[in-house]
Amino acid sequence: MSTSYDPITNSSYLDFTGYRIADQSTNVEAAYGITSGVAPADYAFINVALVLGRVQDPTPLLGENWAERQQTLAQLGSAGTWAAYGADPNQFNAIEQSLSSLHLTVLDSTNSNYVSSAQSRTIWVELNTAEDFYKLFGTTLQQYTDPHHSGNDFVFWNGNLSLPQGWNVQGLWFDTENVPQASNFVPGVSVTLAQGYQSVGNGSALQPGLAPQDIAALYNFPLQGLSVATGMVGLLEPGIGSALPSGQTQTFQQLLTAYLAHIGESGTGTVYVQGADGQVYSGASGERSLDVGVVSAINPDGNIGLYNGSGYAGYADASAFTALQSAIWDGSNPAVISSSFADLQSMMPGSPFYAAYAQLFVDAALNNQTVFKAMGDGGSGNETANGLTNLDYNVTSPYTVLVGGTSISSLASAQQDPTISGTIVASALAGDPATIWQLVEGGLTSLPTDAAQLQYFVEAVWNQYFVSGTHITGGGYLVNFTSSGGVDPTQATPAYQLDYGLSPVTADPLAQPGRGAPDVAADAGGNTNYIEPNNDMVGTNPYGGGTSAASPLWAALTVQFDAIFHDQGLPNLGYMNDLLYIAAVIAPASFNDVTLGNNTSSFVMGGSYESDGQHITPTGFGFNAGPGYDYVSGLGTPNGLLLARTLTDIAHSEMWFGAIPDVIDSNGQGGWTSGADQSLLFQTMSDAVTLVGIHAGPDAFGFFSAASGSYAWTSQLAEQSLQSDFDPNLVILFDKQGQGSLAQAHFASGEALAVSIGTSPAQAIQASLSSPFGFADFSTSTGDVRVARPVAIAETADDASDQTAIVRLRQDGQDTLSITFYRVDDLNGTINGLHPGDAGYQAALQSRAYQAASGGTSIGGPGYGNYEQTTLSHVNAGDLVAMQLANNSSGNSYLGFAQANEVVNGQHVAHLWNYGLNTWGWEDTYGGGDHDYNDLVVGLDFTSASGHGWLT
Repeated sequence: MSTSYDPITNSSYLDFTGYRIADQSTNVEAAYGITSGVAPADYAFINVALVLGRVQDPTPLLGENWAERQQTLAQLGSAGTWAAYGADPNQFNAIEQSLSSLHLTVLDSTNSNYVSSAQSRTIWVELNTAEDFYKLFGTTLQQYTDPHHSGNDFVFWNGNLSLPQGWNVQGLWFDTENVPQASNFVPGVSVTLAQGYQSVGNGSALQPGLAPQDIAALYNFPLQGLSVATGMVGLLEPGIGSALPSGQTQTFQQLLTAYLAHIGESGTGTVYVQGADGQVYSGASGERSLDVGVVSAINPDGNIGLYNGSGYAGYADASAFTALQSAIWDGSNPAVISSSFADLQSMMPGSPFYAAYAQLFVDAALNNQTVFKAMGDGGSGNETANGLTNLDYNVTSPYTVLVGGTSISSLASAQQDPTISGTIVASALAGDPATIWQLVEGGLTSLPTDAAQLQYFVEAVWNQYFVSGTHITGGGYLVNFTSSGGVDPTQATPAYQLDYGLSPVTADPLAQPGRGAPDVAADAGGNTNYIEPNNDMVGTNPYGGGTSAASPLWAALTVQFDAIFHDQGLPNLGYMNDLLYIAAVIAPASFNDVTLGNNTSSFVMGGSYESDGQHITPTGFGFNAGPGYDYVSGLGTPNGLLLARTLTDIAHSEMWFGAIPDVIDSNGQGGWTSGADQSLLFQTMSDAVTLVGIHAGPDAFGFFSAASGSYAWTSQLAEQSLQSDFDPNLVILFDKQGQGSLAQAHFASGEALAVSIGTSPAQAIQASLSSPFGFADFSTSTGDVRVARPVAIAETADDASDQTAIVRLRQDGQDTLSITFYRVDDLNGTINGLHPGDAGYQAALQSRAYQAASGGTSIGGPGYGNYEQTTLSHVNAGDLVAMQLANNSSGNSYLGFAQANEVVNGQHVAHLWNYGLNTWGWEDTYGGGDHDYNDLVVGLDFTSASGHGWLT
């Protein structure tokens, strides 16, 4: 041939299909177990995507914070975005002309369901014959014909591919899928499995499920019960779309309406289908019905898009790749996309196949779409018999929200579950505070007493594996019955995980670093299943589940977030992974912390255990749930209302208040400086008596701190308590639990600030996430010191003034209390030149007090254990809001600035404790009392009253 070719590195067939599955040093025949039946191909029957490079690298844009990304995308507009980040149109046209000269057919919207355009940087090419393949790639195509199983034939190539010189093709994707046999990467490794359930919280007898909207109610979805027309959710349904069995006379829309009526819902939402001409009714229909059932039941007034991708017309093979590409580029532009499908291939990092898939998710981010991906249901082994921990590496993009699976237990189902009935349930019903504490951190809002009530009780990792003798049942390692999760070593750890303080490493002998997965989780089965439409959409199945339910549930939640964002003048969330990690740091009650269970299921083929009709050997590598982020449940499951409040607060803060100084700033050398001239609280949390050192420029001071109480209030508990349905009995149960010592000091702007605990310097690991929101935690292995401001900054919706602020109060003190909010001039509490404690300051304070809903300036506490919500009027953007607590029983009052309070043992007593995003707790007793700092918990919310006030 006269055409000159450039070789493509890492473009072998095993680079396309077998990373971390097959030994890359072997050849295709050995990897696939082929001993005969291979010959030069006489056909190709395959379509391939050529993915071009971008005009500009979007990495700097996507590395900006959320608001900066949104502002840049808005300024560029759609045309400007793709002019900058699509392919060079001249190059695109030149390659199309070259393909024409090679007599190869380009597939686009005129002749197929494929997406080919300069904006998408993609040219799909039909390869009919082996000669076509050779003309394009300069490589001979091989064909395997299975002599025993018709239909198992496939074509492949040996060695690397090439392309004509100068094409600048960065990625390749073949619309087909298969994987080689797994190699054993841990020879000689085996474990003996314990008998019975392999994880807790999934052992209740299989019960009929709940309607998806009822599961959404357990997660406190913010628009639950409101008739709000949310935006479209795009569901990737490659090859199946809305296909129904032949002979069905009702339309898909009619059958969906009947399903909604069956579960007690109705709405105005309609179904849009892309690529219907290529869809085929198949076994994928069950996945489709579950996706549709979950989304439609939660948001019946929202539209649904079904993305069939290439479908099965011609040589098309309906890969998930093509469905995602269609959801991004077909013009319907769903703001939120959920995928329960994945292509089988496992692509080598650095290969053109890996690059093609990775850039799809970049396109979605640039298109301002939020993408959710079900983690998969194969546990830590992900149904791959290589002995290692595994993920679907083609879809673990840092621009995707990865969703794991959990099992919710009501009290009734928990009582039937032998894995928790004699432990957690019995202890909780007996009033054991340690057990109840763990349950509250996981989302419990009331003392468990009524088994008949549909009440969220406990949540564990979804894991239904059960071992009886040498048989693995309840679904085995080769089928879908446990949430996947772990670490993706094909890429670096994303910045938002590094900022969170994570250092993900695979839990197997290779111990490779990478991206932690999942990001979040939701119910997937176990003790709570979903009522879904049957595969053919006729009637219902009450036993639906899997991470394929958890992903569309999160998508349904996120279109509610988008509706709330629009109502408050904000754009769609789009790519927002970083916001989720910020939310978990500054308002941890936004997530229910899943601390129970595991997903261990790594294995190799052959051995004494039987799973799904195959003999296997478990190798025992997996991941456990635990406090905070873990590689099974991610950040946790949503408290939808609290997460909505947090996300809107973050969005308005980043969008309008970026110039407000952080609490601390990096000094560029691993240390920190004060971000402003300010008064700062130093709050100690430690299991033992410890010495705290505060190092300020050339000066230092220190203090001894008592150990924190066993159930000293956390930010999670304080924020949870500011919900109207939080049980007063839970509040009272954890009363009088002392915190560590509290100090307060003034710092000048730019002054060096460091903290030591005991003899160890403390690290402010998450400070870059929390510092813009008023606090930073310095930590060692023996304790934590929170550095926080005693004032709130009124970061109002859309930077508006004369606004209404929401005040939420929870009282855990027995005295009669009241609180006043007032405006100060700086972060030290100054009013007209008067400092806290100066003569005349009280009069100045009263002149600056905000008016409450009652008409006065003092808000009474709601009483022991109780909750109250009220408002403040005439709050302006950027106001610095301080507080004064009055104990009307004792006649004493206290400011958030210690220098105005009483002196004990030569020190002014600080009475205010920061619990995260605009949340504080007060100690109401002279001299510091029991130091529990929860006598009155106060939350200020400057954004929720805007728009329709859906979040109030």
